[in-house]
Amino acid sequence: MSLGLLIMAAGAAIFIPAALQRNYVIFLIGLFTQGLGLTILQTATNPYVTILGPEESAAQRISIMGIANKVAGAIGSILMAGLLLKGVLAIQEQLETTVDAAAKTELLNELMQRIINPYIAIAVSLAVLAVLILLSPLPEVNDEEENPDTDNAASSSIWHHKYLFLGVLGIFFYVGAEVIAGDSIIAYGTSMGIGEDEAKFFTSYTLAGMLAGYLLGIILTPKFLSQETMLKICAALGIALTICVMLTSGRISIYCLAALGIANAIMWPAIWPMSLKGLGKFTKTGSALLIMGIIGGAIIPPLFGWMIDMMGSQASAYIILIPCYLYILYFAVSGHKVGYKEK
Repeated sequence: MSLGLLIMAAGAAIFIPAALQRNYVIFLIGLFTQGLGLTILQTATNPYVTILGPEESAAQRISIMGIANKVAGAIGSILMAGLLLKGVLAIQEQLETTVDAAAKTELLNELMQRIINPYIAIAVSLAVLAVLILLSPLPEVNDEEENPDTDNAASSSIWHHKYLFLGVLGIFFYVGAEVIAGDSIIAYGTSMGIGEDEAKFFTSYTLAGMLAGYLLGIILTPKFLSQETMLKICAALGIALTICVMLTSGRISIYCLAALGIANAIMWPAIWPMSLKGLGKFTKTGSALLIMGIIGGAIIPPLFGWMIDMMGSQASAYIILIPCYLYILYFAVSGHKVGYKEK
């Protein structure tokens, strides 16, 4: 976890020379470095939270992480927008009307200077957090000792754990569905004639739905419902809401799309422990494979865009979500049992 945070800090620091030189390639290198660190961080954090306590309550703990994630994302976006975008429209207008090259350079330099201080603060904060975690009394959890009583833990090859790879596919489809539900809702609203001033808030409706879903996960799992049952309910809810999006119109359709946030929220917290159970010494490798499933967010949304072009209707293109949720439902019902044997 500390290594991931330090790499993220290095990525944030790269933004400083990128801003000073106004070099797009260096910005991309900084983003890539931050993504690399974040991947390492998630690969370590998710299994750590999963095996730190009882397996049956892992979804509850990961749901708490999800709330922290979404709240921090919202606060961070607001703060960064306030610091970086204040008065940016006025500067953009000046750039469009200014002919003198020296004046344009001065305006662009002014914009770039705004980036330096926030990213210095981000880099320092991440580095300090990395040191604090390294020195903290957090227990070292030995994943080999966590699952000593399963045939799965004693297996000689990770390829014997078929349910893990089915879980990777589950993450693939879940992330693809989540990205579509969250990122397409503004365009969906404007396509129905709703003004951009109102539609720009629609993504926050989806995020609010996810927060509600996380809270339900914390309250219900595992005291009232197992994480397997929660995943079944959420997958079925995702299918039902998708059908409603396609068959209704106007604001009802938009609200159904936003409500997918509730269905999506518990999927990550449930798929992780269901995929990592009984892996023993392969827990860290399994975690890395599950993180790779996030690539679904880069593959399924472009397919969704292609379907909009082919079908001529964004509402109809949401049909791509149904096979995603059907697969997750399969994983919840029986996929997580394939190849898993308790001693």
